[in-house]
Amino acid sequence: MIGRAVIAAILIVVFAAPVFADQKSRGVDRREHRQKERIKQGVKTGELTREEARGLRKEQREIRTKEREMKSDGTFTREERKELQQDLNEASKNIHEEKHDAETR
Repeated sequence: MIGRAVIAAILIVVFAAPVFADQKSRGVDRREHRQKERIKQGVKTGELTREEARGLRKEQREIRTKEREMKSDGTFTREERKELQQDLNEASKNIHEEKHDAETR
């Protein structure tokens, strides 16, 4: 009887961990989406050249890859979130700089 309860508890923890990790990353996901939209809008308005957009998109892919690696163990710690937020801060700054430099399409 106790063995079944322990097995059930272990299964709940194993399958619930990725769900909780996803809930903790909503702010990161929202920022990634907004940055993607800012890049798209910059291309549409001519504020970004194709080459600038390509570099910014590459930076976004690298951040998403890093996020997936961090979540791969089923946890997403406060330190990992902080590191991703810092990466997103840098990416946001890069988007701003590229959109407001003298280069146009």
